[in-house]
Amino acid sequence: MGLELLIKDCKNKNTKAQEQLYRLFSSKLFQICLKYSRSYVEAQDNLQDGFLLIFEKINQYEFKGSFEGWIKRVMINHILQKYRSVSIFEIVTENFPETIDVEMDEEEVSMDYLLKIVQELPDRYRMVFNLYVFDDYSHKEIAAMMEISIGTSKSNLARAKMILKEKIENQASNKMYEAK
Repeated sequence: MGLELLIKDCKNKNTKAQEQLYRLFSSKLFQICLKYSRSYVEAQDNLQDGFLLIFEKINQYEFKGSFEGWIKRVMINHILQKYRSVSIFEIVTENFPETIDVEMDEEEVSMDYLLKIVQELPDRYRMVFNLYVFDDYSHKEIAAMMEISIGTSKSNLARAKMILKEKIENQASNKMYEAK
């Protein structure tokens, strides 16, 4: 079954088509949920809730542009809205340098560890970091999505990078200490 037909069947509330669409995109969307969530369990909840929203809003998709891009945006906006509703995006007035270099030995830092430390970031920092670094949103777009200022977006990104840099450096120094 082609994607366009699958989408049309989902618009007609065909549960078999919805199940197929879920199977087709759930692993990609779960990766997004993992990035934006505090834990694996929270990511699972966000995935389920996000798919319910996708099926609810699928009639808004007009076959213009990438469907995968559309569902990713719906999922990200859903997660941001969830966090926005609990006021985690308070204004931070810290001033940090905009560019922070994080040097790491790729053999020393696993992807699992990186995911873990990104998930441990405070919500506002994690959201800005993921939107900017992984999903290529500009600070202007992030500010609009999160209802914060551009300066706050930049500050939150810098703070997230500093926290991640400290954790990576601590892990590296702990490994060097253990090796002695």
